[in-house]
Amino acid sequence: MGEHDDPVAPTAVPFPAYPHEVLAVVLSVRAEQLSVLLWQRTQPPEEDRWALPGGGVRATERLRDAITSHLAAKVDVPSIAWLEQVATHSRIDRDPRARVLATGYLALVPVDVTPVLPADTRWFAVDDVPATAFDHHFFIEVAVERLRAKLGYTNIGFGLAPREFTVDTLRSIVSAALGYQVSATNLNRVMMRRRILEPTGAATASSRRGGRPAALFRFTAQTLTVTDPLAVLRPPREGAGRKGTTIR
Repeated sequence: MGEHDDPVAPTAVPFPAYPHEVLAVVLSVRAEQLSVLLWQRTQPPEEDRWALPGGGVRATERLRDAITSHLAAKVDVPSIAWLEQVATHSRIDRDPRARVLATGYLALVPVDVTPVLPADTRWFAVDDVPATAFDHHFFIEVAVERLRAKLGYTNIGFGLAPREFTVDTLRSIVSAALGYQVSATNLNRVMMRRRILEPTGAATASSRRGGRPAALFRFTAQTLTVTDPLAVLRPPREGAGRKGTTIR
């Protein structure tokens, strides 16, 4: 091509026409373990494997509206305390039936909420997930990583905790979510310093053994807030004893 020749116009790419689905990684602390909600498929492909709640997106739907609609079939939507998009997978052969794009969402259910589930649906500890359909395990991994990261620098714990709780209850929830023990004293100090928590002014009832009532706290906001963009939750070092992780 000479210096005065016009550049060759790029070949136009035809507008693609293939399905798009949405999937929800619903996480909650169940039996003191971070758990994910899965349902068992009864039809091929991937018959008998466990899958994330979700389904197709209509041409007239936004992604968030679609996942909310599909979640309603598996879990009470009002039970979802937090919902955010975490990943899109576009591998060409991820579904043997057709080329299907998939967008995954992280959804959180508080520990004190017990949604009524269909017979084909149950909670699994994230450390003991059965063989999943398609590439759903990738969405679970990225959602768990997102939650654990945000526990360090946001107030996302509100999506897992009851409205009111003791510091020890919150420590138990955060420890389960992270997969290792957190110091209750350190957790309370840091969260109060960042103004993530506030006292309710109430306390638990005294036990029959005469134990001292524990103060009740709540999150200052029920919407996501970045409290410290540089904060890191550090797992405990080997041999560090029972004090738990350090929050910087």
